[in-house]
Amino acid sequence: MDLGLISVRYARALLKAGEQTGLSDQLYSDMSVLADSYCKVPQLRAAIDNPMLSKAQKKNLLVVASGNTSCKLSITFFELVLKEMRESIMQFIANSFITLYRKQNNLIRAKLTTASRLSSAVEERLKQLVESKTNGKVDFETETDPSLIGGFILEYDTYRMDTSVKSQLNNVLSKLK
Repeated sequence: MDLGLISVRYARALLKAGEQTGLSDQLYSDMSVLADSYCKVPQLRAAIDNPMLSKAQKKNLLVVASGNTSCKLSITFFELVLKEMRESIMQFIANSFITLYRKQNNLIRAKLTTASRLSSAVEERLKQLVESKTNGKVDFETETDPSLIGGFILEYDTYRMDTSVKSQLNNVLSKLK
């Protein structure tokens, strides 16, 4: 069987269970933190795949990696995945769940990178701008990168607006060469 197909099936089942129990928002939070943990801590995947660890130890690892405040449904789901010996695809399941949840709830992920910290009022205006353009809710992430010198980079869906001074200087440099 295809790895992507299996992970999507598990993710769909988890999303359906979340809808039935009213815990889909909490599941989204748990799976988002878990997916982020897999990215930030590469050793997590190796630990989960380690045959020397017991199922209970792996479950505890998954609970901690999902924020240590996992809802009961997340914990039950981790137990199911471990029972079926599918823990090696848990990262793919979490990412598939996030994708399905966002699609179902018309949730768009946007990232704003600025040279310096913005006020919350400006962030809110940019969030509303993206929401009006996409006709959906926006999961807005902000980041500061002093190397931009000034301006900002706004990314959502396949759209990217780069008004940074760094990019403008690079464009001038490339034209001079």
